[in-house]
Amino acid sequence: MGKLTGKVAIVTGASRGIGQQIAELFASEGAKVVCAARTLNEGDHRMLEGSLSRTVALIREKGGEATAVTADVSAEADCVALVQAGRSAYGPIDILVNNAALNYYVPTESYPTSRWVRCFAVNVHAPFILAKEVLTDMIPRRSGAIVNISSGSAIGPGRGPYDDKVAHGGVMYGATKAALERFTQGLAQEVAQYDGITVAAVSPSQVVPTPGTIHFKLVDGVDDPRGEPPILMARAALLLASEGAAKVNGRVTYSQQILKEFGWIEDAKGRGVTIRGSGYSLV
Repeated sequence: MGKLTGKVAIVTGASRGIGQQIAELFASEGAKVVCAARTLNEGDHRMLEGSLSRTVALIREKGGEATAVTADVSAEADCVALVQAGRSAYGPIDILVNNAALNYYVPTESYPTSRWVRCFAVNVHAPFILAKEVLTDMIPRRSGAIVNISSGSAIGPGRGPYDDKVAHGGVMYGATKAALERFTQGLAQEVAQYDGITVAAVSPSQVVPTPGTIHFKLVDGVDDPRGEPPILMARAALLLASEGAAKVNGRVTYSQQILKEFGWIEDAKGRGVTIRGSGYSLV
């Protein structure tokens, strides 16, 4: 029996990268997975490879259960429809993984306001709306898990003076991820009264080579020694979704840190291990 046998999970941003890995791993552990993203078929995205159809096909080829639901999570109506589609397909939602994220890497002085607002809608508002929707399933049963995928970008540059004076275009993304971590712990405290519900956040300890990070040149390909394989983030999400709430509710952590802490890996490095994590990870 898998760690998630009998569970129903929604994974946003499941068409590629970390979201795809999480969806595949959850399915291999027995979950029925609702895979959500905007890209239904290969080639629909003008820049990046990957699609919901491919993710679902890979899961089904290995005997898992999954269904694809196209959704633009920047829109509340799509978030609500996504949860309803998951219930229609498999029943009440046990697990929500908020993985979908958006950034344009533009300096703040020239960041289009419409794009800034859209990024906050995807990175912050969607996790709130989706969490609110799935909690109507979780609270009556006093059971469930919400796992928010954060980023090392939540750690700011600190106060000046600054040796690095280059505008890297990460202000918006970092601000949304810091907000997501605060939201995580705030919601975790609110649902603690129900005993069996987990709300947690996890970031990569090292940058993860994905179609997105490679495209934006955050890593030099899948074999970049500075990176960690996507499966580590998937396993960390699995740990947070399957361990008891008493152990992990309210945790803001990092992939290798949490995996090593629970004995799922032996060696670890990067953020949360050899590099200090965000303030929320320390409280």
